[in-house]
Amino acid sequence: MKSFTQHLREKTKSIWEANFRHPFVKGIGDGTLPLENFRYYVKQDAYYLSHFARVQALAGSKADDLHVTARMAFHAQGTYEAELSLHEKFSALLDISEEEKLAFEPSPTAYAYTSHMYRSAINGGLGEIIACILPCYWIYYEIGEKLKECRPEEPIYQEWIAAYGGEWFKELVNEQLDRLDELALAASEKEKEKMLHHFTISCKYELAFWEMAYNMEQWPDASAIGVKEETC
Repeated sequence: MKSFTQHLREKTKSIWEANFRHPFVKGIGDGTLPLENFRYYVKQDAYYLSHFARVQALAGSKADDLHVTARMAFHAQGTYEAELSLHEKFSALLDISEEEKLAFEPSPTAYAYTSHMYRSAINGGLGEIIACILPCYWIYYEIGEKLKECRPEEPIYQEWIAAYGGEWFKELVNEQLDRLDELALAASEKEKEKMLHHFTISCKYELAFWEMAYNMEQWPDASAIGVKEETC
């Protein structure tokens, strides 16, 4: 019998394939991505992960089982210690100064994606939150698996690939897959529809995040937008 997470994966197959094909991802694998784009990505992703960790903690607060609460707290701590520390290393290698970090402004996509996660955390139960944050785990793991044989000349890209293609990350992904499958067994059809909804939007935001970084997305410049004088 097909598991619930397998069902989610099949429903979003085209979005997943687009993630794998995106030129930002392929550029990391073959080393052709300009470091300027990766530098932009690191700043936006550090912002995203700081909120991702908070949503992981919020998920733990919705759990009925204290063990799950503890595990979600562990995941939040892992986001801080493993992924954000990796970004700190990248920041140093890419000369991202403290002044630059203080002046940082999230892109429209990064802001919208984190807002989507908070909406699921505030309005939904544990299953909805796990479904919402799962694509970040799962897509990155599969990208790490697809790129792990790549040998880009840029050491930063080598380290990024290694981070998401390792066994430690695989274990975290599988834990969340198993957790969502278990929650789905006790969920109503309406609840599972909500899980699918949150999961699908997050898959789309993962794709939008690569696009955002590839184009170094900025907020519209209000001063550059002309307003035509209305006439009767």
